[in-house]
Amino acid sequence: MDKSIRKICAENADVLQKFLGAFDENVNLIMQETGVIIRVDGVKVVISGAEKPVNLASAAVESLLSLAETGENVDKGRVAYCLELAKEGKAGDITKLSSGAVAITSRGKPIKCKTVGQKAYVDAIRKDSVTFGVGPAGTGKTYLAVCLAVQAYKQKQVDKIILTRPAVEAGEKLGFLPGDLQTKVDPYLRPLYDALEEMLGTETYLKLMERGTIEVAPLAYMRGRTLSNAFIILDEAQNTTREQMKMFLTRLGDGSKMVVTGDVTQIDLPDGKKSGLEHATRVLKDVEGVSQIYLTDKDVVRNPMVMSIVRAYEADAAGRKNGKDKVE
Repeated sequence: MDKSIRKICAENADVLQKFLGAFDENVNLIMQETGVIIRVDGVKVVISGAEKPVNLASAAVESLLSLAETGENVDKGRVAYCLELAKEGKAGDITKLSSGAVAITSRGKPIKCKTVGQKAYVDAIRKDSVTFGVGPAGTGKTYLAVCLAVQAYKQKQVDKIILTRPAVEAGEKLGFLPGDLQTKVDPYLRPLYDALEEMLGTETYLKLMERGTIEVAPLAYMRGRTLSNAFIILDEAQNTTREQMKMFLTRLGDGSKMVVTGDVTQIDLPDGKKSGLEHATRVLKDVEGVSQIYLTDKDVVRNPMVMSIVRAYEADAAGRKNGKDKVE
């Protein structure tokens, strides 16, 4: 097999060091995943090996160096993601992540998109009145939506933030538990509370909750209302019925923006009930002002194990669909 050699020059030593990572961990990951040999000669990255792996590694190295040139951090997560993009011939897309922060937390930490899918999702929310964000766990669907909601409030684009979930488990199944409905459904709304608290700080978050400027409530509380000048997020939308989804979407008032998030592989509706999320994305696919962003396992930004778990479940589902696995 013919050996191929590529030389890629970094802009300067600082950029090269950002690309290499602590103890050369980024380069080691590229070599491990592609099987090439990488060495550094001055500010040049020299890649050698079989032609196809060298081409793959070179595409990733060039894109990561370009990202480092913009001042962005290059860590193992981004290297792994860039390699995934390179396999699809899209390594250059990683440079789209060099734009500014989505939001700033109460502690001054910038929140940035970590994948191209997340960037498309954020851009869609900023552009359109209604955005559907569909994808597996760990892709940042809810968190990014909350970040944008807080930003919109801080910039006085909206007067109120409304976050809601269908409380599938909060009806008769929890009827025997003590407390009112809000107490019963609070555990299901906890991820929304956590994101708000991180973005606003505990004191401001509690103050806005007390005023009613931030409203976190079960979906049933939306019926009969017109939601104007508000940023509204419907989370876990795969557990809405068709009727509930239509009810929710028709609450949209003047000056408002809606984000609907969900994972169609985790539907908890009773047997015989069709998901309102699946139905709505099909019915509204050609409606102007409504965008649909589909995130995948490549957009998972939690522990890398989450990506592996998502892929394993997807493979199992595909196998059962094809009749290869009849065992439940």
